[in-house]
Amino acid sequence: MLTKEEALSLVKKSVGKKNVVYHMLAVEAIMRSLAKHFEEDEAKWGLVGLLHDIDYEKTEATPEKHSLLAEGMLQGLVSEEIIRAVKTHNHPHTHVMPETRMEKALIACDAISGLLVACALVMPSKKLADVKVESVAKKFKDKDFARGADRGRIVVCEEIGVPRERFFEIALNGLRCTAPEIGL
Repeated sequence: MLTKEEALSLVKKSVGKKNVVYHMLAVEAIMRSLAKHFEEDEAKWGLVGLLHDIDYEKTEATPEKHSLLAEGMLQGLVSEEIIRAVKTHNHPHTHVMPETRMEKALIACDAISGLLVACALVMPSKKLADVKVESVAKKFKDKDFARGADRGRIVVCEEIGVPRERFFEIALNGLRCTAPEIGL
């Protein structure tokens, strides 16, 4: 299995847009936090989060290929379990349906990352440290706020046994761990 450093190097070779790399680092941090909550393998869950959009720039115009190209890029570098999880986060196009806790977690973590970043950016300080779970819950209900943060994907957290507000807390705490790295 790749180390985080090796995976990050691979990401930086494949992704040129800083904001996409930041998103991948954010999802990694949230996945690690959720893995810790479940007493799962934090390194494995973190890799899934870090690598999930490795082909995004190459497939941005062709979403039906997103994560399928990643499969080829990751073959032989990570386990089939990680590749499958990456493919499930784009299940509307790949038709690889999420089944495991890790696969469903990726869907929720991918979506919540955008909501949390948006919550931080509307703070006067623009810092995650100032975001509170209550404000995330309020912004979650406001469909006009962070429209790209798919609420239906966020609530997948409930399918893996994590109530929505508890998920907000776990995700926020996880993202705070990487905040300096992503400028928040």
